[in-house]
Amino acid sequence: MKSGRYIGVMSGTSLDGIDVVLAAIDERMVAQQASYSHPIPIELKQAILGMCQGQRTTLSAVGQLDTRLGILFAEAVQELLKKCGLHAQDITAIGNHGQTVWHEPKGEATFSLQLGDNNRIAAMTGITTVGDFRRRDMAYGGQGAPLVPAFHAALLTHPNERRMVLNIGGIANLSILMPGQPVRGFDTGPGNMLMDAWVWCNRSQPYDKDASMASEGRVNLTLLQQMLSDPYFAEPAPKSTGREYFNMAWLERQLSNMPGLRPEDVQATLAELTATSISEQVQLAGGCERLLVCGGGARNPLVMTRLSALLPGIEVCTTDNFGVSGDDMEALAFAWLAFRTLSGLPGNMPSVTGASQSTLLGAIYPVMHKKPA
Repeated sequence: MKSGRYIGVMSGTSLDGIDVVLAAIDERMVAQQASYSHPIPIELKQAILGMCQGQRTTLSAVGQLDTRLGILFAEAVQELLKKCGLHAQDITAIGNHGQTVWHEPKGEATFSLQLGDNNRIAAMTGITTVGDFRRRDMAYGGQGAPLVPAFHAALLTHPNERRMVLNIGGIANLSILMPGQPVRGFDTGPGNMLMDAWVWCNRSQPYDKDASMASEGRVNLTLLQQMLSDPYFAEPAPKSTGREYFNMAWLERQLSNMPGLRPEDVQATLAELTATSISEQVQLAGGCERLLVCGGGARNPLVMTRLSALLPGIEVCTTDNFGVSGDDMEALAFAWLAFRTLSGLPGNMPSVTGASQSTLLGAIYPVMHKKPA
């Protein structure tokens, strides 16, 4: 086993920052030691958003964004090391998810593209880097996502309690942890993504802090039912999605035949869409005793309140209550997946992704350490 200190780097669909986490990991333990959120410059956010919703682009633009993100991720790692007083030789490896700009899990030639040049990260930090986690699972017929349920299962499975772990990032995903049964999991649909996009368009705020905008509005049931009729919600698992599907163009199509809605009412309806689409999937999956919530959406009081109301008999709480930081969950997961890869252990779960077999995940970008003279 390749035990040691690992750094996980996660830049998700919400684009609210780069999460960097330091953890000591071995076959029995994942002990978080530090975390740091690195800002994404507005021009880089705009470049990502200008590429990940199906817009026309060029190979030059893709390549330049890949390089710029790799440099930014490396700088984020260096900042964490500085804050912790550590050096490259103190770290076994970095697990870098990368920034997803396109995810296409269906069709004849499936693929998922994450940018953030791992060569640059390894070169700038002097630390072996593991990246490109999703495509090996896809090579075996899987969707390449979600990958975090394997980590949820390792940390939060209970021998007797029927649990589900809900990550509400830009997209929401659900991990189903039932005693004695294979782990299941899938993307339920939009988490914070549409709410963030709408509040940015209307109030120039990156997210709806404390659900203040949504709390000023009223849910429009006609709009809600129209959005819930999207075919994605009725698809069976395995399934995964992203910003290339649920984006402002999708929302504008939903609003096109409903002129005159107050922006606050749209925001309230988007919050209800997130809570309702999640709760319906929880119930369709057989329900549970406890729903453990992580990700940025766990700090949205309206979504959390609505989840509790829509899921009577289920205790809804955060993963923080069970010793795992909800803010750092996904970055921790990719540190753990890097450990799995370097230890020669599979990282995917075919029962989640639909792959034909378990497999190692990711590509390894090693560094050479000079021998002392």
